[in-house]
Amino acid sequence: METRILGSTGIKVSEVGFGAWQLGNAKDWGNMSEQEAIFLVHTAIDQGCNFFDTAPNYGGGKSEELLGKAFIGKRDQVVVNTKVGKDFSPTQLKKSLETSLKRLQTDYIDTILLHNPPFEYLNGESPIYAELENLKKDGKIRAYGASVDSSKEMLEVIQNTNSQVLEVLFNIFHQETAAAFPMAKERGIGIIAKVPLDSGWLSGKYNANSQFEGIRSRWSDEIIHRRFDLLKQINYVTNEDQNMVQAALRFILSYDAVSTVIPGVKNEQQLFDNLSASDQKMSSEMKKQLQTFWQKELKNDPVPW
Repeated sequence: METRILGSTGIKVSEVGFGAWQLGNAKDWGNMSEQEAIFLVHTAIDQGCNFFDTAPNYGGGKSEELLGKAFIGKRDQVVVNTKVGKDFSPTQLKKSLETSLKRLQTDYIDTILLHNPPFEYLNGESPIYAELENLKKDGKIRAYGASVDSSKEMLEVIQNTNSQVLEVLFNIFHQETAAAFPMAKERGIGIIAKVPLDSGWLSGKYNANSQFEGIRSRWSDEIIHRRFDLLKQINYVTNEDQNMVQAALRFILSYDAVSTVIPGVKNEQQLFDNLSASDQKMSSEMKKQLQTFWQKELKNDPVPW
């Protein structure tokens, strides 16, 4: 597993992380036992994966609880990222953080993010930023930032706050945020790439007839058909040495501004597919093809995530 430095924080992270939204979240992603979840986390750590992304609302706190159990005796081997929201008051921040610390069975969080906050919370004027600085001074957190979906939001954070981390929507179908990557890198802000497999579409396992439950039931038939058409247009990325998952993650990792990518995990095969993306790099030719594909098909007509 290759590692990168998370912006200017000095924190070393595996370039492929572990998105823990699926842990304990039966409503959106199906059932997973506690034993299965802990096994997946331990296997990831054994394979060199050290970055784990979670949030208080993933499974109503179950994701954090399962990670906390899995990290017993291993806290010094992992980097933990969690979030706060939808109430962004200083009081709720402290309350949310204390609850996360208890669930995760730790006395500090490596990075904490405002979880998709309204745009008006990104300009640094909210009192929550002073509280984040206090928590950093107290050693409760090592770094902070926001989880956002657009380059406009990214630039607002970069230009107006002391954030050191941004978690951003970025994948082959959603490349708009790359416009802000150069400034983020220049300012020493580490980028965590979220939704890297487009909620499973870039795993290559879905088609126009696929049925979805939970959070993915938001997709209309029209959106499902369009995504499948888009997927067919990039089937050239797969070959005997690379499947769609590996290609999707390697595309993201071809950007040196990205510190880590956080695909979700539901089983051992998915975990190994994800982690194996670190074994090779994507060619500059293929990267350019995928950039051109997005500019032609999606830049001016994006699909909703």
